[in-house]
Amino acid sequence: MIGISGGEPLTHPQLDDIIRRIRRTGAIAGMITNGYLLNAARIERLNRAGLDHLQISIDNLEPDEVSKKSLKVLDKKLQLLAEHAEFHVNINSVVGGGFKDPNDALVIGRRALGLGFESTIGIIHDGSGQLKPLKDDEAKVYFEMTNRKKTNYSRFDGFQEAIVQGRPNDWRCRAGSRYLYICEDGLVHYCSQQRGYPGVPIAEYTAADVKREFLTAKSCAPNCTIGCVHRISYIDHWRAPQTSTVSPGGHGAQAPELVQIRSGN
Repeated sequence: MIGISGGEPLTHPQLDDIIRRIRRTGAIAGMITNGYLLNAARIERLNRAGLDHLQISIDNLEPDEVSKKSLKVLDKKLQLLAEHAEFHVNINSVVGGGFKDPNDALVIGRRALGLGFESTIGIIHDGSGQLKPLKDDEAKVYFEMTNRKKTNYSRFDGFQEAIVQGRPNDWRCRAGSRYLYICEDGLVHYCSQQRGYPGVPIAEYTAADVKREFLTAKSCAPNCTIGCVHRISYIDHWRAPQTSTVSPGGHGAQAPELVQIRSGN
């Protein structure tokens, strides 16, 4: 599975060709967008290119000083997606991180379900991607959202529930192996929060690198909130104990020397 994120992918002049190339490899093609540039013609182009999955995160009902990605601004785009999209659409709402009213997430979720989309909810992490427990009202909204029908495969474990309660998770992070984060410069990183580790060009990233990172424990893992990394890694939680350790971000031992794709603005 290859996910295209940003910057904003819809500004990339070769986005359709990139999606077609992903599909020719047999991979699932996904995209995270702010949705602002969607119109009927653009959605039809994404259909023809073969996009499998699109996600839009909506932060609030009305734009404010924290975020402009509001339901008020994006609702007409959602209606266009409901009318034209042949690919799977997920609308992700959020709690935590300074958003004023956690109940906005419930309204956004109901709107998404009403249009026939999947609805999920994310927890805003701190600036280093680490765990930040939810307040009581935020936790209440989170559990109300996750107890509804039509959630996605990410609910197969208790990872997010532990974050809500401020508890660390016991898991084996496979970043750098099962999961590759590739930046706009074509460099491989553990994830969006650990840019620079290992920081080598994807063209030079070998099977040996993949195997090494599969066995490397990351010290940031227990309090990590990067759900996409966790979902991919958790598949292998039961096997291959990690035999070496690294502390990304300069908090101890350095990363060894030596796929989400990020597009530049």
